[in-house]
Amino acid sequence: METLIGLLVAAPLLGAAVLLIGGRRLDRSGHLLGTLLALVSFAFAVVLFADMLGKSADHRTLTSTLFTWVPVESFQAQVGFQLDQLSMTFVLLITGVGSLIHIYSIGYMEHDENRRKFFGFLNLFLAAMLLLVLADNYFLLYAGWEGVGLASYLLIGFWQHKPSAATAAKKAFLVNRVGDIGLSVAIMLMFTTFGSFTFADVLPAAAKAGSAQHATITGIGFMLLLAACGKSAQVPLQSWLGDAMEGPTPVSALIHAATMVTAGVYLITRSGAIFNAAPDAQVAVVTVGAVTLLFGAIVGCAKDDIKKALAGSTMSQIGYMIMAAGLGPIGYVFAIMHLVTHGFFKAGLFLGAGSVMHGMNDEVDMRRYGGLRKFMPITFVTFGLGYLAIIGFPGLSGFFSKDKIIEAAFAKGGTEGWILGGCAMLGAAITAFYMTRVMLMTFFGEKRWVPDAEGHEPHPHESPSVMTIPMIILAFGSVFAGGLFSLNSRFVHWLEPVTGYSEGDSPVSTGAVTAGTLVLLVVGVGIAWLMYGRRPVPAVAPRGSLLTRAARRDLLQDDFNHVVLVRGGEHLTRSLVYLDHSLVDGVVNGTAASVGGLSGRLRKLQNGYVRSYAVSMLGGTAVVVAATLLMRAV
Repeated sequence: METLIGLLVAAPLLGAAVLLIGGRRLDRSGHLLGTLLALVSFAFAVVLFADMLGKSADHRTLTSTLFTWVPVESFQAQVGFQLDQLSMTFVLLITGVGSLIHIYSIGYMEHDENRRKFFGFLNLFLAAMLLLVLADNYFLLYAGWEGVGLASYLLIGFWQHKPSAATAAKKAFLVNRVGDIGLSVAIMLMFTTFGSFTFADVLPAAAKAGSAQHATITGIGFMLLLAACGKSAQVPLQSWLGDAMEGPTPVSALIHAATMVTAGVYLITRSGAIFNAAPDAQVAVVTVGAVTLLFGAIVGCAKDDIKKALAGSTMSQIGYMIMAAGLGPIGYVFAIMHLVTHGFFKAGLFLGAGSVMHGMNDEVDMRRYGGLRKFMPITFVTFGLGYLAIIGFPGLSGFFSKDKIIEAAFAKGGTEGWILGGCAMLGAAITAFYMTRVMLMTFFGEKRWVPDAEGHEPHPHESPSVMTIPMIILAFGSVFAGGLFSLNSRFVHWLEPVTGYSEGDSPVSTGAVTAGTLVLLVVGVGIAWLMYGRRPVPAVAPRGSLLTRAARRDLLQDDFNHVVLVRGGEHLTRSLVYLDHSLVDGVVNGTAASVGGLSGRLRKLQNGYVRSYAVSMLGGTAVVVAATLLMRAV
């Protein structure tokens, strides 16, 4: 079984190599090869999962070391894999949802002349993401981390002929590089503190560390959080996610719903022992998660672009997961549980959005939709089930996973628990509002579509079965996954041996949390219906309140970055250039000029005339004699 772990990564990596190196001869079959190898990786995952289920909870971890990557004295970096319950959960999600998105992409990218290359990039992304979650050490995890960043850059900017796509890819790459610095610094601190960067050495050592190492472990925690903020689009490194919607819709579903943005959640959960030993870093994690879940929800309320509205939703839902992970053993399990259920319903929502765009000449403005449920019944039903799941409708996946996070937030106890629980419940109400807004503007009301810039009238129609079948499968996950995980606390028992679990002491009962969230759900849905269901949706967005206008501009995050970072960087650069020219260059040039001037004057004494030298010798002799006489007199 250990050999299959390496094959999980090798299959999509082989597909990427063949498709990207093979050239145009593979244009007709490349998409089929890429999809086949994604399915092969999923099949290996299923076999390993079945084998894992057949073992006791304490004997489910498989390890496999392939070779030594960096053999430098004490710095020994191994290419080794660790498959336990946590990584197995991610492997199934990545390969399962990833395979469905590959199948969907066959239809969505059918007429794209670079479809082979697109599937090569998809395979590369799967391989990098699998390497990230299967690595048994932080150094190899970093390789997968950077591979995911590279693949996302290539996929977001796939339509690079569009300036907006090229700019979005560069922005995502640069913002993620800021977070990547945090991970690299954390790995350096691990090695200098513990002499290793393997999970088996670092995590137990962090759990047993004394007070002398407390500051270092806290620093490691903060650096890991910085890395997570970059990959998972959390405040303050969230600005790239909305712009990343410029990539093809399957990219949005794969990277920004089910896999890449969850890497930060994996990193924090995997590093739980470090955060448990660094309470200050844990407080920072829950704070970032709570702020981001509200930030993303508010942004999602004001977007008319269907994909950007879903991007704000992704930011918010990942905020729930980060907050739960910051709660420690109370929330680790539920962070991952919500991550998996979110993978189903958010991937389904993005694929549904792509189906709508496919039938509407790539129109993304929801103000130009309306009444599409009559023309796209399968898309409407599957999208609708994803909508009900994400707002927490009773019985569906989001109801089970999100409510557990809210309960865990209250179980934190004290004032902090009330604040976190209140933020989580407020986020649930806003989620119900903006997702109902998306449903009403897209599928209900009168048709509002108009001819495009070339005068072509949209003719809404259902997508082909190669696109709708993955949407139907994901819809089943949106409906049943949460209940299946919650039955007899299956998911808790599954992850507890790896992440640990503590129930906490919540001042609010489970029934009160459920009742409160349902009331807020009804309020959010009701307000959205009053604003967008009872009234005609105007073709042009009204000016709106100050908050609405700010939310349309992503709560001024880009303006802030431009003023503080771009302009601040320009002023800093100009100041440094001025100091360089006036001070550094002034000192250097002044010294050179002084030496040159002095040497020029001294050079005049060496004129080649014997009489000048004789006078110099006579003068020197006179000085020596005078000095000698003066010394004797004294």
